[in-house]
Amino acid sequence: MAQYPSAGTLLLAALLYVSAAAKINGLYDNGICKSLVETRGYTCQEHQVTTEDGYILGLQRIPFGRSGNNSTADQKLPVLLQHGLTMDAAAWLLNPPDQALAFILADKGFDVWLANARGTESSRGHKSLRTNDPAYWDWTWDQLAAYDLPALFNYVNNQTGQKSHYVGHSLGTLTVLAALSQLKLINSLRSAALLSPVAYLGQISTLLIRVATQLFYAEQLYNFGLREFPPLGVFAQTLQTLLCTQPGLDCSNILAAVTGPNCCLNPSSLDLFYEHTPQSTATKNLVHLSQMIRSGTIRMERCTFGPKVYDPLLAFFGQH
Repeated sequence: MAQYPSAGTLLLAALLYVSAAAKINGLYDNGICKSLVETRGYTCQEHQVTTEDGYILGLQRIPFGRSGNNSTADQKLPVLLQHGLTMDAAAWLLNPPDQALAFILADKGFDVWLANARGTESSRGHKSLRTNDPAYWDWTWDQLAAYDLPALFNYVNNQTGQKSHYVGHSLGTLTVLAALSQLKLINSLRSAALLSPVAYLGQISTLLIRVATQLFYAEQLYNFGLREFPPLGVFAQTLQTLLCTQPGLDCSNILAAVTGPNCCLNPSSLDLFYEHTPQSTATKNLVHLSQMIRSGTIRMERCTFGPKVYDPLLAFFGQH
């Protein structure tokens, strides 16, 4: 009988395989503005924001639509867009301009600001830590709510003199709800629109994710010493031959395997999506989310090994 890879292997394969292309091709050499915004005919600015705990975040601004009407820039209402897990600001820019929210809002007269969570390609700086330092990755979405969002809102407020509208997707909804519960944004937030909102994860329906959490896969990676997810380097470059040729793994449908059926991404934009996703997050962040799925609460427990489960992917890590 054929030996099929575990659900944990399938999940890692899906995320790691598409990561390899983005990292190897160097798509961010010129930044998000030059690679995804200016090529569409829009003005774009690159900004940097430093959080209270020292992370340096990349922030892109699209101040005008393609009409080029910049005479009323001070009167435009700012809107901050925050992406979801293992994504970055590119998520708002992949579809054609008439189908991509960032461009639609700019053309409608908004002053658009695109956030990038710590650890993503545009936000890998820190005042004292490097990304190869485990301490750099010692955070979960708690810190995104406590430090990243307030810093981003304060920066936009200081630049524009106005409160911001906010659009969050997935993890970007959980962080704003948490920040609001701590009364952190009340002086800088005008309104919030939540897309695929997340609060409690106990009812998540994607079978692959549920099985991986029951295997304590994130905890195994964390306790194995992998603090950045997905891990980069030689391992990522070998994924196609190592994983995508295994029985039962169809790399042509990895997006649906991880997220469920796709409702909103233009089919012609899928190649661009795979070039920019997934972006790095902290393995500790995945541990927190996995605990939320299992417990149905938002509380973060300590990182534990969970049950001992042999998996060939972890065995590969141990040999390299």
